[in-house]
Amino acid sequence: MEELAEVEEKSEIKETEEEPKTRYIIPELCMYDNEESNGYIIEVILPGVEKDTIKLKMNKDNLIVYGEADTLKYGGLFQLCCPVNPEKAKSTYKNGLLKIEVPYLDALKDTVEIEIE
Repeated sequence: MEELAEVEEKSEIKETEEEPKTRYIIPELCMYDNEESNGYIIEVILPGVEKDTIKLKMNKDNLIVYGEADTLKYGGLFQLCCPVNPEKAKSTYKNGLLKIEVPYLDALKDTVEIEIE
């Protein structure tokens, strides 16, 4: 017993305050057709993220999203199955849910008539 008491006296519990480590996470994403089937609705789950930390970029084929919350950094590049018109995209953010509505790109937009010889 005396040995145990000596060991307890000699051992000191050192409390260290380590900085929390940042974790990098790919956000959850859900994509589906809108009711008219002429565009996408994309929902990105970003719990705890403040609106001003969100960066959202899009081209006709891809969606890029970043956001930060305390010790978490969300980020991902997502490929869209159908080309969209990013210039007409609209987004809202509420309670950790980023919702993006974007119309599909007109499939005939860049068509050119070809003369047949």
